[in-house]
Formats: sequence, C-alpha cells, structure tokens
Amino acid sequence: MTGGTRGGYAKGRAKRTEILDQAMALFGEAGYRGASLRVIATRCGISHPGLLHHFPTKEALLLAVLQHRDDVDDEWLALGVTRGVDHLRRLVDLAELNAKRRGIVELFSVVAAEATSPDHPAHAYFEARYRTSVANTERAYAQAREAGELRDGIEPAAAAQQFIALMDGLQIQWLISDCTTDMAGVLRAHVQAQLTVRF
Repeated sequence: MTGGTRGGYAKGRAKRTEILDQAMALFGEAGYRGASLRVIATRCGISHPGLLHHFPTKEALLLAVLQHRDDVDDEWLALGVTRGVDHLRRLVDLAELNAKRRGIVELFSVVAAEATSPDHPAHAYFEARYRTSVANTERAYAQAREAGELRDGIEPAAAAQQFIALMDGLQIQWLISDCTTDMAGVLRAHVQAQLTVRF
C-alpha cells in the first residue's frame, strides 16, 4: 500500500467522521424528517453526490449516526466491567457525562420520539436498544438484590423500567430547562432510595 493510498483512507475516515458529527447536530436540531442531506453536505463542504458516496441514503446516515453514538457510550461504559450497584452508579455517571453533550442528548430525544412510528427507519433500532437497556439494568438490580443491597419490595424488572424511563425523561427536562436540570443528582437520589447501602 502506498503512502498516498493510506493518506486517502485517512482523509476518507476524517470526512466520514465530519459527516456523522454534522448529521448528529442537524438530526438533533430538525429531527430525522426535517433534516436535509443537502444541508449536511453543505455544512461539510462537499457536494450532495459526495455525501452519497459515504452514505448512500438518509436512512443509512441516521443509523450510522446512532451506531456512532452507541459505540462512544459503550466504550465508555465498558471501562472497568461493572455489576450490581457499581453498574447502576456507572449509568448515573453516564447521565453526568451527557450533561456535557447537549447535541447527543438532543439527537437521542428528538429521534427517539419520532421513531415511535413503526414506519420510521430507526424504529427497530430503538426497540432493540430499549429492550437491551432495560435487560442490562434489570440484571444490575438483580445482582444488587443477591448481594443484599436492594431494599425489600423493590422488584428488579420494574425498577429497571423506572430507571430507564426516568433517565430519558430527565433528558427532555434538561433540554427544556436550558440544561439546568440536575440529571445525575435526581437519578442518584432515586437509586439511593432503593438501596440499603451508600450510593
């Protein structure tokens, strides 16, 4: 492989990342249906056909943006594999991290609301994502119960659904309040009330 070819690949990767960043911002501002590929291309300084070279359809671009967001979060969550209360603590830390990433929170909130429609291209993605998020959180609550750290009467399945609903609902309140809602603080207090140990 020549140095020129390597340089071409690196430029291609950099442009792809720039497209994902600009698309994430526009999907967060205008929603999937309101966003235009031509506007994203203009923001990236490329032609519409140039954008289609990287992402042949708007749907492909949206799914790539959502996957990119998940890859970043998964990498962060995987730092030191956690169980039980430690995993719940890590989720609260993620809310704290999200408070520094308005664009990502906006993208998720806007597109998740749109994707409730079964014909939305991200419907299956969000369906699978919620199923996985609730299952992982339920496992953490079950592990906390096994360790004797969960208060009597707290059911892991219900607690997991409540936690994910609270986490996402707080993101909407945070956006509407111009980022003044303390997402991590509210989540931390919620979990602390369910535990027999210091959270």
